[in-house]
Amino acid sequence: MGRAGLNRKTALATATLTLAAEAPDVDVLGSLRDSVFGFAHHRGFTHSFLGVPLVAAMTVGFIYLVWRLRGRKIKNSNLPPRWGLLYFYACLAGLSHILLDYTNNYGVRPFWPFWEKWYSWDIVFIVEPTLLGILILGLVLPGFFGLINEEIGARGQGPQGRLGASLALIGVLLVWGIRDYEHRRGVAALEARSYQGSDPLRVSAYPTWANPFRWSGVVETSNFFAVMPVDSLGPEVDPQGHMRIHYKPEETPVTLAAKRSYLGRVYLDWAKYPITETEQTEKGYIVRFRDLRYEDVMGRRGVLSAVVELDMKLNVVEERMGLRGRPRRE
Repeated sequence: MGRAGLNRKTALATATLTLAAEAPDVDVLGSLRDSVFGFAHHRGFTHSFLGVPLVAAMTVGFIYLVWRLRGRKIKNSNLPPRWGLLYFYACLAGLSHILLDYTNNYGVRPFWPFWEKWYSWDIVFIVEPTLLGILILGLVLPGFFGLINEEIGARGQGPQGRLGASLALIGVLLVWGIRDYEHRRGVAALEARSYQGSDPLRVSAYPTWANPFRWSGVVETSNFFAVMPVDSLGPEVDPQGHMRIHYKPEETPVTLAAKRSYLGRVYLDWAKYPITETEQTEKGYIVRFRDLRYEDVMGRRGVLSAVVELDMKLNVVEERMGLRGRPRRE
């Protein structure tokens, strides 16, 4: 965004945009307390419309402090910092962060804390190689081929790389458009068939990182969930016969107690297709929560799963995210 033209309006634009675009992810520090606290507050306040202006103000304040400590030095004395414009840029960068997180299959809560519903477009993976490749090329290729003179200040013609950056941003929009179209085709293919004689109540298609036209389909019927690959180019559901059925577990006092726990409430609020597994031990019960939208995509069980341990009286003993997450004890 800076090289596409915003860095021509004010000094310190690129630094402000870069830091402001990354600043919302400062909430990952919550995991240092414990895994449950980190999960509950990730993509919360800092990823909300309410949080964007405050995070932007802190970012600009940090830039101002560094600028003062460096003796108010800038590359181009003819282009001074415009602090009001930099604050606007910081807000714009924060909104771009929310947009990017919205496009993937983890989701965001933009209206937090007034409305804590999760929203997700589900068209790209959490880490999307195609988008990363386009953006990296947009920054690197101008330096190799000299598409535009910039930042090196060749004969004072101004910042470099505007064409490459602009083309990269256009490329991102094109990828989103193609993935949205393919996503709709995959969802339509899932809705058009029955599963073991049952009609679907709801269906979803989630992206995989290896193939932009291969999706992980999840279908809910009255009695079970079905997880299967979907080829949106066909479109074809379960092209390789890898459909897996997960029958809905019976609700018991144990699962209800786990769902009433702090982690259980947070997890069920976030998960789209939650399923539980219960194990009895000598000291009580272990209830594991999984979200089937990550069943095939991650390839590893437990990455975004949750565990609630109960004693024999169904009191919560321990809560944790993942297989090795730092636990939260009652």
